[in-house]
Amino acid sequence: MSQEFDILVVGSGIAGLSFALKVALGGANVAILTKKNQAESNTNYAQGGIAAVTSASDDLEMHVSDTLQAGDGLCDENVVREIIHDGPACIQELIDLGVDFTRLGDGRQSLGREGGHSKRRILHVKDMTGKAIEEALLAAIADHPRITVYEHFFAIDFLTVKKLWKRGLLPGEEADRIIGLYALNVHTDEVETFSAHAVMLASGGVGQVYQYTTNPSIATGDGIAMAYRCGLEIHNLEFVQFHPTALYSQTGERFLITEALRGEGAILRNLSGEAFMEKYDDRNDLAPRDIVARAIDQEMKKSGARHVWLDATDIAASELRDRFPNIYSVCLRNGIDITKDPIPVVPAAHYLCGGVASDISARTALPGFYVCGEVACTGLHGANRLASNSLLEAVVMAHRGALSVLEYLRKRCPSHISLPLWVENDLQDSDERVILLHNQDELKRTLWDYVGIVRSTNRLKRARTRIRNLQSEIQEYYWNFKVDATLLELRNMILVASLIVECALQRKESRGLHYTLDYSKQLSAATDSCVRK
Repeated sequence: MSQEFDILVVGSGIAGLSFALKVALGGANVAILTKKNQAESNTNYAQGGIAAVTSASDDLEMHVSDTLQAGDGLCDENVVREIIHDGPACIQELIDLGVDFTRLGDGRQSLGREGGHSKRRILHVKDMTGKAIEEALLAAIADHPRITVYEHFFAIDFLTVKKLWKRGLLPGEEADRIIGLYALNVHTDEVETFSAHAVMLASGGVGQVYQYTTNPSIATGDGIAMAYRCGLEIHNLEFVQFHPTALYSQTGERFLITEALRGEGAILRNLSGEAFMEKYDDRNDLAPRDIVARAIDQEMKKSGARHVWLDATDIAASELRDRFPNIYSVCLRNGIDITKDPIPVVPAAHYLCGGVASDISARTALPGFYVCGEVACTGLHGANRLASNSLLEAVVMAHRGALSVLEYLRKRCPSHISLPLWVENDLQDSDERVILLHNQDELKRTLWDYVGIVRSTNRLKRARTRIRNLQSEIQEYYWNFKVDATLLELRNMILVASLIVECALQRKESRGLHYTLDYSKQLSAATDSCVRK
């Protein structure tokens, strides 16, 4: 089956939904493909909020300065200024859509503070900001006549003019551009073909390649893997942000404990009850995330502890219950009353600061191909993301991307190309699916053990050897059996893991989130790492 649209959107978080709504209002027919249900995304799990200058006591230059400092010399300053400048207007659009950011008793916005911020500037909906934004956007696109949502459709690979030319299906004189994609209908197990003039990739992050992550199960790096396979440049994948405070549990689950809790006065303590952050940074518990995560990692290694404590007991009990109702209830279900008990916390893989290279208008090097959100590398985050700048980037770049795509369609609206259907010949369903689960476990342990908070060249090389073995196995498996979601996810996870390692091996310095025992100093000139097929 083949279907035609003006624009395809892969992903249904704040980036994809915001973009889809804007281009649909601009007259385009849009299809949103999401491999789970439309509400399942990293956005939905974002607790802290969205950073922007909305207070008279704050200013854009302070936000720019905080972002540049957190990015440790690798941010693109022009991009930082553009995105931060556009933030307040885009936030007003969210408010107009019905996002009810928490207010103080006098009606002013309640602004939180998080690590690396010199001012209170985090707009939030208690500790469920992402969920509130997601719900408002889903309500806005519901029943929109120009938007069709395909739930449980797993995008497999993009189709380009160049790919069809290599297969002898198009003449060689036509310029390369994106023309569609293949997607697995998970309900029917059939692969369907989607044709489009443009694609917006907004598929989120990669947290599931690690053994411990705050990310939902969908965050398997599919978009980065697909973009790499069609020849796009991938930048700075070594910068994986480990959130310092995830709820420790022996089951391996890692529920996020928002940085905003420390912004309100919670203190990190070792198992002896000693506050330790003053030993690592003058900003104490509100240092940027890379510094706090390494500090916790070091404290745990020194003592052999499995976690440290996050102590919020000095904050008024009524404030904790009102400001952080989700954290309060989750901890209570785990036998922890945060008004009386410290919370056991550990770092966990959280956010990718690199991704598919794009410009300030969300364009990539391939005509018609756009990226937005965590899957993109715009230059905003540099070597370490400033807390709550992610939702800001997503909504601003969705706006800029929409303007860019609509202009692309006005100036150059190419005709649809007849796309080849997916062919599986006589491939059978696998009767050895346990192999996929074993390989997935091995991959996640390898990344956690060798490509974690503290790295070395030898560890990275060990990881590369193990990942190459997994790649060989999964490639053979991919070509010998019918595709399914588990196979497709693992194929993408292994590829993305290999790209993270290759980027990390390129960086001969310690900078931001990439801390290596072999290169403790920074190079005088900051450059991007880059991988391309």
